[in-house]
Amino acid sequence: RDIHRQLGICAAPDDIYLALRGLRTLPTRLEKHETTALAIAQWLQGLSFVRRVLFPALPDAQGHDLWKRDFEGAAGLFSIELDPCTEAQLAAMLDDMAHFSMGYSWGGYESLIVPCAINRSINPDRFDTGGQYLRLNIGLENKDDLIADLQDGFARAGY
Repeated sequence: RDIHRQLGICAAPDDIYLALRGLRTLPTRLEKHETTALAIAQWLQGLSFVRRVLFPALPDAQGHDLWKRDFEGAAGLFSIELDPCTEAQLAAMLDDMAHFSMGYSWGGYESLIVPCAINRSINPDRFDTGGQYLRLNIGLENKDDLIADLQDGFARAGY
């Protein structure tokens, strides 16, 4: 304790306040992430050019029973595999998204999307089927706005 006091190694009061305030709304935010992500994942499953949705919270997902056994809820993070597309098609989709930003800050309030190169993973044979993978983090925005944004992006990519 003396070292901490002497060196000033402690959290600032404002940081503690913000953390406590965030914890109070965490269950509500997580529920919103889950319900919106499930709705969008189910919508994606119905699209002909979406080869698969990798989200264990979906009832028909591989490993759903294990997920259900070990978890009480889901986050808003999942992946999808699309039919193959060119780099130009992918760029056309991602460059003009209105609600999805590109980034890796999973679990935040904003929706994010990034392309994934599965062929560079440790065990690519297990997942690489030649399609285009995208990783999505579904934030707290309106579900219909996010679906419309994805629809517009898919249209720009020629799907």
